[in-house]
Amino acid sequence: MRPTYYSGPRQLVKRYERNPILSPEKWPYRVNAVLNPGAVQFQGKTLLLVRVEDCRGFSHLTVAASEDGKEQWEINSFPSLAAEEQFAEEQWGLEDPRIVWLEEEKCYAITYVSFSKGGPLVSLALTEDFKEFVKYGPLLPPEDKDAALFPRRFRADGGKRYALIHRPIIRGEAHIWISFSPDLRHWGDHQILLPVRPGWWDQHRVGLGTPPVATPYGWLIFYHGVRHTASGSLYRVGAALLDLEDPRRVLCRTEEWIMSPQEPYELLGDVPGVVFPTGIIIDEEKNEIRLYYGAADHCVGLALLPYREFLEYLVEEKAS
Repeated sequence: MRPTYYSGPRQLVKRYERNPILSPEKWPYRVNAVLNPGAVQFQGKTLLLVRVEDCRGFSHLTVAASEDGKEQWEINSFPSLAAEEQFAEEQWGLEDPRIVWLEEEKCYAITYVSFSKGGPLVSLALTEDFKEFVKYGPLLPPEDKDAALFPRRFRADGGKRYALIHRPIIRGEAHIWISFSPDLRHWGDHQILLPVRPGWWDQHRVGLGTPPVATPYGWLIFYHGVRHTASGSLYRVGAALLDLEDPRRVLCRTEEWIMSPQEPYELLGDVPGVVFPTGIIIDEEKNEIRLYYGAADHCVGLALLPYREFLEYLVEEKAS
């Protein structure tokens, strides 16, 4: 049986009443769009690493921080992480960061898209303070996007391996994959994790949204799914739970989308009809999931979900 609160997963998602929380008009320097931020709790504040598109069409990443993760954002007056000449893959900019804390390394790992004439690919940078960054360069060849590391390694064949969720384009197909590495540089054991579902709302393309977060029921991820329509591509949001010890095992995947473009700031922008989650903060004390997302490739929105109730919904989805 469904829990008594159940009236569809979308009833659990509430947009912050003062959305969008970040927009080009609020930026301290001239930009075209701000979107698709990574998110983390850092030094008592919510820190967003925001993709910022300049008026040439090239993107860089800039830090914005807030005490409550909702209001009064302190935005850096200059780019925090930008393209460098010695990294040819960054020729056309850096996009769509995801952030995780690597406990063994005692640092934050930022996976982002590097873009150049060679196509988009996934790059890695490490930082301890979001002021100085060490770039590792590309992890995998193009075309690849929508990537995040797991915050810990997994045991396999007598050793430990890092795991990466990402979205390569292979033979024109856009599924979510998982890959493994002993050292963050050499990747293999590539497997499809979440495929597109023909005929469904996510039938044409899927990609990881937020980095995996450990819960009592599994690794929680949000993802975007795309369906092509007569008026263009429609980006919606789904969720899944992965096994805590073997993340290749999908425990559940939402049948329905949990969020779709509805508000004017989601329907009008550089790319209309897009909600694109990339950052997540879970506050168990407040029973709150804060989901940070790009809206219409123009601004940043915030969606709020009740943590325990949403997990109950996913577990019930698994059992149904």
